[in-house]
Amino acid sequence: MKFAKPLVHGRLIKRYKRFLADILLDDGSVITAHCTNSGSMKSCLEENAEVYLTPNDDPARRTKFTWEMIKINNNWVGVNTSNPNKLAYEAVKNNLIPELTGYTIVQPEYKFEDSRFDLFAENEKEKCFIEVKNVTLKEGIYALFPDSVTTRGQKHLNTLIKAKSLGYRAVMLYVIQRMDVELFAPAIRIDPEYAKILRQAKKNGVEIYPYQAKVSPEEIDFTRKMEYCLNPE
Repeated sequence: MKFAKPLVHGRLIKRYKRFLADILLDDGSVITAHCTNSGSMKSCLEENAEVYLTPNDDPARRTKFTWEMIKINNNWVGVNTSNPNKLAYEAVKNNLIPELTGYTIVQPEYKFEDSRFDLFAENEKEKCFIEVKNVTLKEGIYALFPDSVTTRGQKHLNTLIKAKSLGYRAVMLYVIQRMDVELFAPAIRIDPEYAKILRQAKKNGVEIYPYQAKVSPEEIDFTRKMEYCLNPE
């Protein structure tokens, strides 16, 4: 996934009210950028760290920049939670994920019962629901999800279990937007209920694919499928 516009460089002053971040641009001006990430952003917030932003010319928008990434430990971490959905759609449509190839129809934002899944894919053999989650939390070698309690995420897992029981293919795709981790796991200490339901989902046939993505100011690309552990120590 390539960025449509050249990104703007700056340094983080602070993030506040969840959806706002003050940024010092290279020209010395201070702007307020939109932060799409509603989580805690634990392990990917550091004052004065380098950041990149997408400029926005929409006159209806109060903030004229969207925060895309931050440099932590000399690695870019993608913090824009809308990018994994775009990346996943592009990858499934173009057969770039080996486990999710051969679909003739790929649709984003597909409603099923009382949930809305990020992707729906179909061919002559099967129909598949794919839920995509952005992962930025790091603890040691682990990439963890979620970074705060997510009742919405719990609901998505339960609906995937239901979809699987009705004969659909059901997939959880975790997009890890950082390269300084080795294993994926649920964040049991943060949201034990989510971890419990994820284990249930696995037992009930929901497929789990954590994919690591390399983030740069030019593009975001999948690099490899990451191993996972549903009961980390």
